[in-house]
Formats: sequence, structure tokens, C-alpha cells
Amino acid sequence: MRSAQLDRRVRREAAVLVREARAALSVKRGLRGKAGDLESATAAVEKGLAAKDLGRVRAGLPVLDSLVDELIKRPPKSTTRDYVESIGAAVLIALALRAFVIEAFKIPSSSMYPTLEIGDHIFVNKFIYGVRIPFTNTKLFELRAPKHGEVIVFMQPCQPERDYIKRVVATGGETVEVRCNVVYVDGKPIPSALIEGESCRYDDREEGKVNWETKVCSRYRETVDGIAYDTYHDERRPERDEELRRTGRLGAGDDKDFPKSREVKNCSTVPLNEGGPAENQLPGKIVEVKPARFFPTSCEPQMHYVVPPGHVFVMGDNRNNSNDSRYWGSVPIENIKGKALFIWLSYKDWDPLDWSEIRWPRIGNFVH
Repeated sequence: MRSAQLDRRVRREAAVLVREARAALSVKRGLRGKAGDLESATAAVEKGLAAKDLGRVRAGLPVLDSLVDELIKRPPKSTTRDYVESIGAAVLIALALRAFVIEAFKIPSSSMYPTLEIGDHIFVNKFIYGVRIPFTNTKLFELRAPKHGEVIVFMQPCQPERDYIKRVVATGGETVEVRCNVVYVDGKPIPSALIEGESCRYDDREEGKVNWETKVCSRYRETVDGIAYDTYHDERRPERDEELRRTGRLGAGDDKDFPKSREVKNCSTVPLNEGGPAENQLPGKIVEVKPARFFPTSCEPQMHYVVPPGHVFVMGDNRNNSNDSRYWGSVPIENIKGKALFIWLSYKDWDPLDWSEIRWPRIGNFVH
């Protein structure tokens, strides 16, 4: 049985070598001056096959195999071709990683100060929330949903061509309310503590402009589900906090309070130059809260916004200078590209000949 299998294998290999040799001889290649040798070896094996003389085939097969290998095999790849193929493979791998796993983003504005500064370059984990088909909103599968306190990159619902980066404050079905700079989620205030008052300063630069300007602030630390991060507010918040602590009330609410009315904020309510209605954005709803006393103060919960299912409510850490869900509504989860990982490069102004503006201490910091 085994002998018969070996015989069939010999005949198949001999037939293949004969075809290759005849194809080479038919195009009349130079064959390095050995066309006659190849013709003789090919004829010998052909005669053995025709006569079904496997002994003759076996005898001529090594010679034919050696000549075919020497004269007909493909020439070795050139160094240039090796380089091109290596570069091409590297580019394909990089594109695949960018499409499905990790992508680089640059921070253009001060809306996430002090967590992220203008000129920070970060890597974003695109795999953690699921794999998306490139250039579409369609996800092949989802690993998990975004969690409270995570910093995410997403396509702005009203202007999908623009990428925004904000922090997740609430998820679908939860309620959000902001009174006197205090954020309430499901009726509970997010714990915050004053870190820096009068000495708080940061450098800001409007997008598209060259000059920097120093802005005054107050710095607070919030803690959500074990994640601690700092936020910036206006410089007078500590004074208002102290007055509220002493008197139990303030004369007026803050201009950043949310919601301010029963109007639901979403892409349909923003000015036309800031986008337009988004088909995949649900509006959410405003619900009035029963006051704890007959005449509630301006800093007490009054009405809250209910985050629609399949969405997240996001805010920038620079609370007084952030265009976020308070103005254009919640973000559909399908718009989310990924979670911010770490800063791989940071500079105030870039000059390839002068590296003095590189913020070396920020490089390598994880985004929390």
C-alpha cells in the first residue's frame, strides 16, 4: 500500500517538473547555456513516464529536478524590493493599529485643563469600548461601556467631523444637575475640595491664534468611583463657597448652572454655525425636583436632566471654559472613539531647532 502511494507521488512530481521544463524551453530562454542539458533530462523523464517505467523515471528525476531548480527558479528578491515590502508591511500594520487599537490625538484647546493642556499629544485606546468599522459608526462588537470619570474622545454629535475630548459625568438613565459649580448625579453631589485659590493661573490660547494669555482660576479636586481629578473654575468660586457655608444661601445662581430652563439642550437647539440636528442623538428630558423647602435657594437642586439610554453626559475639566453636554446634549455611545491613555508628547510652542518649550515632565503621564 505504501509502495503504491510512493509511486504515485513520484509520477506526480515528475509530471510537474516536465511541465515546468517544457514551459521554459518553449519561450526559448537563454537558460544560462544549459538548454540542451535541460532538453535531454526532460526527454529522459518523459520517456520513462510514457513507458510507465518508474525505475527510469527515478533515475532521471534527480537530474531534472536539479536543472529546473537551477535554471527556472525565480531570481532572488532585490534589496530594494525587500525594503519596499518591509515598509509596506509596516504601513499596513500601522494603519490597522490606528483603525482598531490605538490612535494619536492632539489637544487644541483649554477645555480639559488642568488634566490636559494645549499641545499635549495623547494616545487613545480605541479597542476598549469595541471595534468599529473604519470610516463608519458601526461597531463590530463592544467590550464594555464608558464608566464615570473616564476621559473619552468622541465625534461631536452636532459636528461629527470634529473630534472632542471630555470626561464622562453620567451614563444612560442617570440624572445630571449643576448648581453653583457642584455637579449632582442621581441627586448626589460629586465630592470636591479646594486645592488652590488665589494663586491659580494657567496659560490659554484660542484655537487658530498665536498669542498666549494668562487666566485666573480656582482649582478643585473631584473624586468619582475612586478616580480623582482636578477641575478649574472661576477665581471667585472659593468666595461663593465660603458665603454659602456661612449663610446657607447665595443671592443668585451661577451662570454655568444646568439646566437653566425646561428646554432640552441638544443638537437641534444649537446655532446653525455650531452644527445641526443629529439623527443618532436622543434629546433626553428635563424633570423638576421636589424642593426640600418651600423656597429653595439658588444652589439647591431644582430640576435635572435625564441622560437618554445609549448616551453619556460629558463635561470638560475646565468648567468655565468648556463646550460640552451642558450646551449640546449627550453623546451617543456609537460616537465614542476611545479612552485617553497617556501623553506621549507635550509642548507649548513647537520649534524643531529649539526644544525649550517641550514640557518634559508631562511626557509619559497617564490620563486620569
